This record gives sequence, structure tokens and C-alpha cells, in this order.
Amino acid sequence: MTTENTGTSTSRPSQVLPPPEPKARAATSVVTPRGPAPRPLPSHLRRRPHRHRAGALLAVSDCLVAVAVAAAAVASAGGDGTPLALAAVCALVPAVLLPLNAHGGLYRTALAASAIDELPALLGRAAVAWCAAAAVPAAVHPDRALDWTTLTAAVAAHAALACAARGAIHLGRRRAGRRRPCSALVVGTGPTGRKVTAALHEHPEYGMRPVGMVEPGGPAGALLAEDAGVPVLTGPEDIVRAAIQNSVRDAVFTSDPWTDPETAALVPLFADLGCTVWLVGGGPVPDAGPLPAARPVRGGDHLWGFACHRLDPPPFRSAGLRCKRALDVAVAAAALLAVSPVLLACALAVRLADGPGVIFRQERVGQDGRPITVLKFRTLRPRDEHESATRWNVADDRRMSTVGHLLRRTSLDELPQLWNVLRGDMSLVGPRPERPYFVQRFSQLHPGYAARHRMPVGITGLAQVNGLRGDTSIEDRARFDNHYIDTWSLWQDVRILLHTAGSVFRLGGS
Repeated sequence: MTTENTGTSTSRPSQVLPPPEPKARAATSVVTPRGPAPRPLPSHLRRRPHRHRAGALLAVSDCLVAVAVAAAAVASAGGDGTPLALAAVCALVPAVLLPLNAHGGLYRTALAASAIDELPALLGRAAVAWCAAAAVPAAVHPDRALDWTTLTAAVAAHAALACAARGAIHLGRRRAGRRRPCSALVVGTGPTGRKVTAALHEHPEYGMRPVGMVEPGGPAGALLAEDAGVPVLTGPEDIVRAAIQNSVRDAVFTSDPWTDPETAALVPLFADLGCTVWLVGGGPVPDAGPLPAARPVRGGDHLWGFACHRLDPPPFRSAGLRCKRALDVAVAAAALLAVSPVLLACALAVRLADGPGVIFRQERVGQDGRPITVLKFRTLRPRDEHESATRWNVADDRRMSTVGHLLRRTSLDELPQLWNVLRGDMSLVGPRPERPYFVQRFSQLHPGYAARHRMPVGITGLAQVNGLRGDTSIEDRARFDNHYIDTWSLWQDVRILLHTAGSVFRLGGS
């Protein structure tokens, strides 16, 4: 990275990080930390969260109730053309009702679900659906429109039957949970973790049977295992093995997972395993803050008095990221073709100036904390792997040739990363990928730093186009990166790419 001496900041890496340890101690303390998350699971090990089936059952019950009440309402109205009116209303009521209920979260199954608590929401949405459904036949055949008495009775009957059906489903789920609770893992071995584990043992109606506690990155303590009555798991490999062998279907986090990169990386890991992910304890989820790879479903749910929220993928994760990926592939492929003569010239210059080894490969931390290998043109040959992994700034190193200085100053050394974009390791726009050593240190110093990894890392980003590169404030970078993720849009990516293209000619370096 190129040093930029623009102002002072107490959170600059060169000021807050201790210097790398001497080479003589490399055998005991300078091994580059392993990435906080394992690589993606094979597709045959991934499962769909089992609680989605309960949501589908609720949707089916709503459809059946809507059709039954519509048939009764239209039949009671009488008159000619009843079959046509019946078909229209029976089709329109569920067509309007299901999206309304889904948007209101009525198909997101809760641990302590109560049909009475859902009655106001059911009544309001039933009224909207019935008014919309009754308006269409009234517009086509005014003489066959439903009168207000029939419409009011239909709405009341619909809400009552839907509430009764949901009550039966919730009761059946609780009884099934007592008879056959699903295996669960509790993330956190502190006092809250032990209390939650004990509550799940004592109250099987929540449908969970804890089979282990998770303490990422920590030693498995025998005392903790004895207190909780379950084994303590530490490494990602142990967690995956235990989840598969015990058919774990729920993961319960007992503290904010995004304060620690290793714990945050477990959220997408459990999602890949088909587990429903919960966050309990610690009060309500704040309105603002980093929520990597998941968002809270708010409501009055609880687990034996502990505030409980289910974590779902963010709404942009599927469709939005597919559009982002399509933009990356299109632009990266076109750029590689356009700059291929420049790539060839840079490779030849590096070969002549610095000898063999034109491409430099370095481990960085990508999305969800997964390790990736980033490609760059070699501008400096490090003394050893430890220097490459832990030295922050090499811009003023006298070993760097004139060609290396030029490549860094013009950012041409990063052109091979277009291949990383095509491979899917990176995006064109996103948080800057960093080495595992610095990710670990920055995550300890700056609480919001680990949240940067909830989106694909990028060649450029909002922080870079605002001048935050080189030896600048890490706290400011993390704030810009998280703001970019929170306000992401495809147009924002296009704007940052245009800004980056213009800044290349100003020799800003990165």
C-alpha cells in the first residue's frame, strides 16, 4: 500500500499496531492466523431450514380458510352468476392475503408463537384482502356486489377461523417439540449460554434439544462441559462435524455475534447447514449497527423470558447480489480484454526489473471471513512469508525498484485482481480485502471492522474513492465500508466505478 501523509489520526495502523516480531521468533509466534471461517460447504451438505415448513403450513391454512369463507359469503349473497363471482372472490382473497401476511412476518415461525397475539394483524389484513377482492366483482357486475353486512361478516369469520387454525398449528408444533425436539447448538459458554442451555433442557416445548455449546477460537473446558451437561466445541471443523452427526437444526447465539470475526463467521456457516439461526439475550436488537449476512426479525418472541430474534438473510442478498455479480462479470471481462496490452507491458517490465516471479499471490480475508488468494503484480520481493503477512507499509522500502514504485503509484499492480473478480473471489466494488493478521488486530481495536465482511470484498470501494487508502484511519474506513453496505444499490456501484476510473489518471495509488 502507498503511504499518504494527509493529516493525522490516532487510529492509523502504523500508530496503533505493534511492529512485527523479529524473524528469530517466527517459529513460535508469527504464523499467519487461519481464516475465521471454513470454506463453503459442499452442496450435498446444505439443507433448507426446517422451520420454513411450518411457515408453508400456515400459508396453506390461510388459503383454505380464505376459499372456504369466500365460498360461504358468495353463496349467501345468492343471485345469478354465482359460480363466476365465487371463482373470482375465491381467487382474489388468497392472492391478496398471502403477500400481505408474508410482508407482515406472519409466516416467520416464532418460538413462543401465540394465535391471540397475531389476531389484530390477521384481522387488519383480512379486511384489506376482502375489500380488494370484493371491489373487482362490484366493478364488473354492480348488481352482484357483496353488501356491507356480508363483507363485514366475511372479514370477522375469516379472522376468527384463521386465528383458530393458527392456534391449532402452534399447539401441534409445541406438542411435536416436546415429543421430538430437534438438535440445537448454543453459541456462547458464558452465564447466558449456560442459562439458555438449561432452559432448553427444562422446556422442550420450544422444540430444541441442546447437544453442544460453541466457543469459537477458545479451548474446550471440561468444567464448562460438566456444568452445561453438553460438550464444548471450538473449531469450525468440530462444529460442522457435530452439526452433521447430530442433525442440528437450530443455532442459538447468546451474544451479539458481530463483535468477533470468528463468531460472526458462524452465522453463514449455520445457514449453509440449513439451521435456523436465533439471537437470544442481551435485550432488543439495536436499530442501527452492522448485521452481516443476516437481519433480525423483530417481534415479541422470547425463549423462557430471554428476548429472542430469528436472523434471516437480508432482502438484497439473493436478487441484489446476483445483479451485482452480473455487473462484475461483464465489466471485468471487458476490462481484461481492453487492458491486455497493458497487462503484458507491466508483466514484461516487472520481469526485466525484478527478475522471475511476475505475479504475487497473497492470502486475504474475503466475504464472511473466508480466505481468498489475491493476485497482484510483484513490486517488492519480501524477505520471508512473515514479512509479507504482517508488514503494513512498504511504500518507502529502498528495495523497491522504479518499476515497482510506478506500478504502485498508478495502481497498475492491482490489474490482475480482475481475474479474482471473474473467479468470484472478489467484486469490483466492496470493502478492501486485508490480510488475516491485520483483520484479527483491527477487529479487536475497532468493533465495526468485522462487519465489513458481510459483503464481497472489492478492488475499489466507497472508502477508497474518499481518499481512505494507505496509512489512513482504519476506523474511518470501517465506517465508510459499513455505510456502503447498509445503503447498497447497483447504481452506487456504478458511481464508485466511474469515480475510480477518473481517479486513476490522478496517480492516487492504493
